[in-house]
Amino acid sequence: MQENNKTVVTNFFILGFQGNQDIRIFLFFLFLVTYCLTLCGNLLIITLVSTSKILHTPMYFFISQLSISDILLTTDIVPNLLRILLNNGATITFNGCITQFYFFCASVASECLLLAVMSYDRYVAICNPLRYSTIMTSGHCGILTIACWLFGFSIIFSYAISTAKLDFCGPNIIDHLFCDLVPLLDLACSDSFIVHIEIYVIGIPTVFVPTIIIVASYSSIVRAVLRIPSSTGRQKVFSTCSSHLIVVSIFYWTMFTVYVVPTKGQTSTMSKILSLLYTVFTPFINPIIYSLKNEDVKKATQETLNKKGRISHNIPCRSSIQGLKTRT
Repeated sequence: MQENNKTVVTNFFILGFQGNQDIRIFLFFLFLVTYCLTLCGNLLIITLVSTSKILHTPMYFFISQLSISDILLTTDIVPNLLRILLNNGATITFNGCITQFYFFCASVASECLLLAVMSYDRYVAICNPLRYSTIMTSGHCGILTIACWLFGFSIIFSYAISTAKLDFCGPNIIDHLFCDLVPLLDLACSDSFIVHIEIYVIGIPTVFVPTIIIVASYSSIVRAVLRIPSSTGRQKVFSTCSSHLIVVSIFYWTMFTVYVVPTKGQTSTMSKILSLLYTVFTPFINPIIYSLKNEDVKKATQETLNKKGRISHNIPCRSSIQGLKTRT
C-alpha cells in the first residue's frame, strides 16, 4: 500500500549556480563565448585533418576523433547550462535528464578509450618506428576508432537503462549543473546496489584499462627517450607526444578528482567547478594545445587560407574573362 502512494518524478529541477543575477549573466556570456570558441576550434581541427594531406597521419586522425568527442560532450552540457543560468535554475524532463546523462557518460567513456589509443599510437611511433607504417595502417586506425565509439556508446547504454529504472519519488531538485551520476543516485528512493555494481564493472574497461595502457605506453616512451644520447634528440622525440600528455593529464586529473577521490567535505560549488573543468574548459583547451606549437597544423591552416584566397581571387577574374568573350 505504501508502494502505491509513492509520487513518480516526471521532471527534475537543476539549480546550477544560484546567486547574484550579475554573476550569472557574466557566467552566461563566459560559457557562451567558450562554447562558440570550442566549436570553432574543434571544427577547424576536423576540417584541416580531413582536407590537408600534411595531416593525413594516424596521430592527426585520432586528434580529429577526439575533437568530435569534445564537441559531443560540450554540446550535451553547455546549451542547457546557459538556459539554467538565464533562469536561475531550469526544469528538465525525466527522459531528457536520462538522455543527457547517457550522452555525457558515453562521450567521456569514448574519450577515455581514444586517449588510450592515442598513447598506443605514440608508443609505436617512438618505440617501434620502423614498424610504425605497417602497424598503424589506415584500416587498423579505422578499426580502433570504430571500436572506441561503439564500445563507449554501447556499454553505457545498459548503465543508463538501469539508472532510468530506479524509482525517483521526490525530492526532484538536482544541486548540480547537469544530470550527473552522483546527484541522480542521491535522489533515487529505490535500492541502487545494482547500479553501483555496474559502475565498478563498466569502470574497468572504460577508465582503469585505458589508464593502465596510457601509463604503460608512456613508461616505455620515457625509457626509449632516455636511451637517446643527445639532448636535442630527446627533446625532439618527446615533443611529438607532449601535447597528448598534457591533454591526458588535465582530463584524468579532473575526472579522478570528481569521481574517484572521496568527496567528503567537498562543497557542492567546488564539485560544480571541477565538473566544469572537463565538460566545458577541457574541450576548449584541447584544440589550442594540439595546435599551439604544432608546425604541421600551422602549415595546414596556412595552405587552407591560401587556397581560399586563390579561389576568391580567381572567381572575379573568370567572370571578367567570360564578360569579355560575350562582348567579342
